[in-house]
Amino acid sequence: MPAKSSTIVTALTAAALVAVGVLGYQASASAPDRLTARGESHHGKRAAHHSPPAKKDRTPRPAAVPAASGTGKRVVYALGAKRVWLVDAQGKALRTYQVTPSTVSPAAGSYQVTQRSVSLTGSDGLAIEHVVLFAKTEGVVIGFSAAVDGSTPKPGPGAAKKTGGVRESRADGKAMWDFALVGTKVVVVA
Repeated sequence: MPAKSSTIVTALTAAALVAVGVLGYQASASAPDRLTARGESHHGKRAAHHSPPAKKDRTPRPAAVPAASGTGKRVVYALGAKRVWLVDAQGKALRTYQVTPSTVSPAAGSYQVTQRSVSLTGSDGLAIEHVVLFAKTEGVVIGFSAAVDGSTPKPGPGAAKKTGGVRESRADGKAMWDFALVGTKVVVVA
């Protein structure tokens, strides 16, 4: 008799596993293709008695790398947009952000990073860090930097002192510092 009861238990276990498998398949076959927010039916329509759907994320897409900025690894600085892109060798923007231009801007064209300084005093008298220099215009050295106090002063067009610091946030300045080594191409576009 013991052999017969073990056969019955084995058969019942196998039948139970088959039943669970069939039920699992049926459940997955009738499930919607996408999960919906609470209160929506599987057809995607919200029941009238529930609150309205949450607003979609309206974060704007990052600005595209300017088409006329060349190819390869480079920093792109768009004067009109007051924006910088850090572009990898495949042409993909790794980071883009707004900057505050100084009183003197470089002419549109291609440059190279010529010098870098971890920290110093800027031509406006502020302590700055992650300084990446790439041009000289009107006797003024131009480069990207971040003020240690996090400020981004906006010099007016009538400012008496000529300055060449293109100001970034401290986080953006660190990203520039890590990306733009001496010799890295900097493309300035209008």
